[in-house]
Amino acid sequence: MAKSKEELLEKLSECVLEMEEEEVVDVAEEYIAAGYPAFDGIMDGLVDGMNKASDLYDEEEYFVTDILLCSDAMYAGLEVLRPHLPESAQSGEKPKAIIGVVEGDTHDIGKNLVKIMMDTAGFEMYDLGRDVPPEAFVKKAIEIQAPLICISTLMTTTMIGMKTVIEQLKEQGIRDQVKVMVGGSPVSQKFANEIGADGYSVNAVEAVKLAKRLLDLA
Repeated sequence: MAKSKEELLEKLSECVLEMEEEEVVDVAEEYIAAGYPAFDGIMDGLVDGMNKASDLYDEEEYFVTDILLCSDAMYAGLEVLRPHLPESAQSGEKPKAIIGVVEGDTHDIGKNLVKIMMDTAGFEMYDLGRDVPPEAFVKKAIEIQAPLICISTLMTTTMIGMKTVIEQLKEQGIRDQVKVMVGGSPVSQKFANEIGADGYSVNAVEAVKLAKRLLDLA
């Protein structure tokens, strides 16, 4: 008796949440064998589990080590599903985006999630990592002519670095060519407006929608 798509999606999500790195591969293979679309498996299965895990992290029920194991499971599932994405998602000119955690902050779970989601949604991601000086974002944007910069922070003390990135883009005369997207728990739409960012997203799923909207890809 073949399992329904919903059952398998739920199982994929559960495997990620429960850090079942080996089991997730079996479930992902079963999902593909049943003929279900890979994109849904990634978004509504693996990523759903990762979002649940990050909620538990926010509630302090999960710790960094748990999150890392969850993301290992998610990556294991991604390896099975990604080759089955439609050709259009894999080939052609991918929109470039730079992502990183602002200088002074080393929390990168949220940033990693956004990166994976955008990667899956067809963006070419340039990950600068964490504790990234504002000028590094700007330098990279110029170097690769990226139309989008995504900046995150989980600390109130480092939020101001986001504003510096925007100011430096203006100084370089390329502010109108680069969209700046901000996120992280202390960041709000109000703050994004204050610093002149182009967009703010509350989580990784919304970040992908926002990025597509900002670049007119939606």
